[in-house]
Amino acid sequence: MEGTPFITVEGPIGIGKTSLARAISERFQFALLKEIVDENPFLGKFYEDIEEWSFQTEMFFLCNRYKQLGDINEHYISKNQPVVADYHILKNLIFAQRTLNDQEYKKYLDIYQILTKDMPKPNVIIYLNASLDTLLNRIKLRGREIERNISPLYLEQLSLDYEQAMLHFEQQHPEIPVLRFNGDVLDFVKNESDLQLIIDQLTASLRKRSVQP
Repeated sequence: MEGTPFITVEGPIGIGKTSLARAISERFQFALLKEIVDENPFLGKFYEDIEEWSFQTEMFFLCNRYKQLGDINEHYISKNQPVVADYHILKNLIFAQRTLNDQEYKKYLDIYQILTKDMPKPNVIIYLNASLDTLLNRIKLRGREIERNISPLYLEQLSLDYEQAMLHFEQQHPEIPVLRFNGDVLDFVKNESDLQLIIDQLTASLRKRSVQP
């Protein structure tokens, strides 16, 4: 595992996680792990009534990602095949802590800790963030029907939650580098030079850790 690249891309809704993960996968010929979003039967209801549907929504995501990461560990990472994922399992706690009440979150956290105890850990995390205006614009441009009812206030709070969570992660896991990129400044989908900047920093980070891309 230590010598096999396992990269995760994280950041709030609309920041471009999947686009970047796909670009990295194509550049290095890594396996691509994409989170399942649209298949969550509770998500549309969640955006309409967060309080009513948050626990069902978060439990679906947790169980699904647990299964995904178990499969990717068995079929790729354990066989020394590189993987890039468009999420890190820690995102579950970011969303759950924002949307669940105290009693629900305690139950959720107990289940999360059991399920993630033996999950594979990434070599590098790429963290993308941007202003609320940029996030809202990108969500509008991709035009997902299921996201049309996202509250700007919820999205803004979520972005702040991500920042706090990543700072905490860096303090708790100094052995795992976090590469930060500002989506207000970089547009790696439209500008090849912006994508190359990210690729170069990722390559340097992996080589520094003796993990060959």
